Amino acid sequence: MDSESYYLGFDFSTQQLKVIAINEDLQVVHEDNLQFDRDLPEFGTQGGIHTHRDKLTVTSPVLMWVKALDMILDRLKSSGLNLGRVRALSGTGQQHGSVYWKKGTRDQLQHLNAALPLHSLLEACFSIMDSPIWMDSSTSTECRHLEEAVGGAQELANITGSRAYERFTGNQIAKVFHQNAEVYSQTERISLVSSFAASLFLGDYAPIDYSDGSGMNLLNIREKIWSEMCLDACAPNLKEKLGSVVPSSSVLGSVSSYYVHRYGFSRECKIVAFTGDNPASLAGMRLQRDDIAVSLGTSDTLFLWIQDPTPALEGHIFCNPVQHQDYMALLCFKNGSLMREKIRDDCSSGSWEVFSQVLTSTHPGNNGNIGFYFDAMEITPQAIGVHRFNSDSQKFSEFPKDVEIRALIEGQFMAKRIHAERLGYKIMPQTRILATGGASRNQDILQVLSDVFNAPVYTIATANSACLGSAYQAAHGLTVETSVSPFAESLKSSEGHQLAVTPRPGADKIYGALLKRYAECENAVVRGSQSRCRN
Repeated sequence: MDSESYYLGFDFSTQQLKVIAINEDLQVVHEDNLQFDRDLPEFGTQGGIHTHRDKLTVTSPVLMWVKALDMILDRLKSSGLNLGRVRALSGTGQQHGSVYWKKGTRDQLQHLNAALPLHSLLEACFSIMDSPIWMDSSTSTECRHLEEAVGGAQELANITGSRAYERFTGNQIAKVFHQNAEVYSQTERISLVSSFAASLFLGDYAPIDYSDGSGMNLLNIREKIWSEMCLDACAPNLKEKLGSVVPSSSVLGSVSSYYVHRYGFSRECKIVAFTGDNPASLAGMRLQRDDIAVSLGTSDTLFLWIQDPTPALEGHIFCNPVQHQDYMALLCFKNGSLMREKIRDDCSSGSWEVFSQVLTSTHPGNNGNIGFYFDAMEITPQAIGVHRFNSDSQKFSEFPKDVEIRALIEGQFMAKRIHAERLGYKIMPQTRILATGGASRNQDILQVLSDVFNAPVYTIATANSACLGSAYQAAHGLTVETSVSPFAESLKSSEGHQLAVTPRPGADKIYGALLKRYAECENAVVRGSQSRCRN
C-alpha cells in the first residue's frame, strides 16, 4: 500500500464531512465520514444545522467544520494510509454557504502551530461564528433589490446564470451588511464553504473557483469575472473581500507546513481548487460534452453539459468544473420518487412489478394523453396539482389506470427534456443519458426516458459522487498543470458506465409531436397555478 500514490477528496456537506482516497488507477482505496450531530454533539446541530426562531434563517457553526477536519484527519492518519504518498487533494462544499474571516486572520493561517489542533488555533478568527447556508430563506428583500438593481430577474440570470435566489451568497452577504455593518467591516475575506475548506489546507486564503462562484448571483459567467453591478448592489468593497476567481482545475499551491508536521503529508502535495457539491457531482458522474445526467430520487435532478447556454428564470447555469470554457446547467424537479410511489400505490396495488407490466403494455405517446402530477408546488415549472389532457388538449378529470401510469412517467421525462432545451441543451447523435438514483434500477422506466430523449441510457453507480468527483479533480488538476489534458482523458482508467437501454425505432417521431403539445399544456397549467396562488 505504501508504494502507491494517492489523491484525496473531501466533502464538507450539510450533515457530514466525508473523505475518499483513490490510487493512481482511480480506484477507491479508503473512505470515511464524520456525522456532525453524532460526532460533534457539543455544537447542538440537528441535521448539521441551526434553524433560527423565524424558521427562515438557517446556519451552521464554522468551528464545527474545522473541528470535524481535525477529527477526520486524525482518523485518516491512524488508518494506515500513508499520507506522505498523497500527491494532491481537492474538495467540495455545500453550495452557497459563506464564511467570514476576521481581520488579521491571514497572518494566523500562514503561521499555524502544528502542536495544536486547528479548531483551537482558529477559534477567534471568524467575524461570524454561524455561517449562512443553502437552506436559508431569509433574504427575500435582498433578492428583490438585486434584481431591480440590474434591470430585472432575466437580466440577472443573463449575467450570473440564475435569477436571484434567497440562498445565493450575494444576497446572504447583503443581509449581513445591512443588518450588521460593523461585523461586515471587521471581515477581511469572505469565502464560500468550498474555498474556506481549501484555505484550511493551503494555509492562506484560497480563491473561489469559477464553478462554485457561479452560485452566488455575483459572477459574470461568460467573462468569468465578478460583476461590478451585482457587487455594488450587495455591499461596499465586496470585490476586495471576495478575492480572485480561478478555473476549477487550478493548482493553488502546496499543502501548508502545518499538515506536513502534524499529519505527515509531503511538502509536494498539491491543493487543487475546491468547488461546490453540484459541480463536484458532475465530475464524480464523469459527464462528458453533450452528456446529461438524470438523478431519479426524492427530487429528480438534471446535470447538463452545455456549450451555448440560454439562462432562464428556472434552473441554474454554472461554469463547467472540468472544462471552464463550457457550462453546466442544473434543473431540479421536486415531485420525483414520491409522486411515482403515489401513482404506483393508486394504480398498481403498491407493486413496482405490476407498475412495470402496465407501463410496457401501453403504447409510447399514450395515444396523445398527457398528465402533470405535482402534489407539492413544483420548482420546474412553478405549478401545483394534477392536470390531465386528452389527445385534443382538453382537460380530463380522470384517466384509466394504465393511461395514468404512462402519463406520469412520460410527463416527468418530457418536462425534463423541454426545460433542458430551454436552457440551451441540444441532443446530439453522441448524446448519452447517465441515470442514477432509485428509479434507475427500473428498466421499463429507463426505456421511456430513452425514448423521450431519443438517446441511449447508461446507468452509473454514484455513491458519494461529490466526494469522489473531488478526488478525480485532484488527479485531473495535476495533469492540467503539466499538459492540457481533457477531464475524460484523465479518467480513462475509472469504472465505465453500463448501457441499459436504447431508444425504440420511431420514438423520435412520436415524441417530437407530443413534446410540442406538452409544452403548450404546461403553459396552461402554470397560468392556472399562478391564478390559483393569487386567489
